[in-house]
Amino acid sequence: MNGLYGKNFLKLLDFSKEEIEEFLRIAALLKQYKKKGVPHALAQGKNIALIFEKTSTRTRCAFEVAAADLGMHAVYLDPKSSQIGKKESLPDTAKVLGRMFDAIEYRGFGQEIVEDIARYSGVPTYNGLTNEFHPTQILADFMTIKEKFGSLEDISLCYYGDARYNMGNSLMVGAAKMGMRFTACCPEKYRPDPALVSVCEELAKKSGGEIRFETDPEKGSVGANAVYTDVWVSMGEPQEVWKERIDDLSPYRVTKSVMQNAAKGAVFMHCLPSFHDLGTEIGREIYEKFGLPEMEVSDEVFMSDASVVFDEAENRLHTIKAVIAATLSDGV
Repeated sequence: MNGLYGKNFLKLLDFSKEEIEEFLRIAALLKQYKKKGVPHALAQGKNIALIFEKTSTRTRCAFEVAAADLGMHAVYLDPKSSQIGKKESLPDTAKVLGRMFDAIEYRGFGQEIVEDIARYSGVPTYNGLTNEFHPTQILADFMTIKEKFGSLEDISLCYYGDARYNMGNSLMVGAAKMGMRFTACCPEKYRPDPALVSVCEELAKKSGGEIRFETDPEKGSVGANAVYTDVWVSMGEPQEVWKERIDDLSPYRVTKSVMQNAAKGAVFMHCLPSFHDLGTEIGREIYEKFGLPEMEVSDEVFMSDASVVFDEAENRLHTIKAVIAATLSDGV
């Protein structure tokens, strides 16, 4: 039985460098199986509950296809299908689900919610995204980097934009764990929480990594092997927040010049969805209100040969499958 069996997957802070490498090894193997049509029903007959308080395309599809490939049955619970915190307390719901399911995935709001589900359910629980962390995305990102560069060693990753939330936090944590050089290129008020920064700086000292911050968008990507960004705003936020965010972060749009400042062969990364054109309702609404045809990344960069965004999206499937397989089966 492997050392990951029965564990929760809530944040990368909970895992050692070696354990993260093991998830990536399993993901690469299962990706090969998938491509070659090799059956890998490693969790045959088991059941997983997928709780989505925030909707998603990639996370839901990745978990459902991963479960199917592993021989599992998945039950999807959207905000209207669950009584968590409404008619039934979270601890009560978690205890019920833990009696019926072998594993639970949660995608929603505060990190404390997924932590409580894990605590009360008694079965492996997976974080599909919270306000604070997005660990399954980081596994997919690191898998993609390994595929492109052969290793995570000596890799410099620069994140542009709002680094205060799940993606900025999780990339910083992952880089610190794996000994990578991480730079957040953003205005000072958009930096991650100082307490988390301190933790990551200590981790980086042990792993040989580095944590840096840069306010000059022309300097942030210098020497970077990977340039990463995420959306600046989301629907439901008040318009004054949109205006402030756009005013503050427009200088940090990833453009051709940003990529030219990066290392030779650098890749562009994004967790998606992206507002790089007017192909979405939100994109058109932003254009009508603020006159911006593209936001966090130019369409030129998004559609360029340097872009690996769809490799990342595919790798969500393989890394999520690896997490499930490692924590529910005897080993891969």
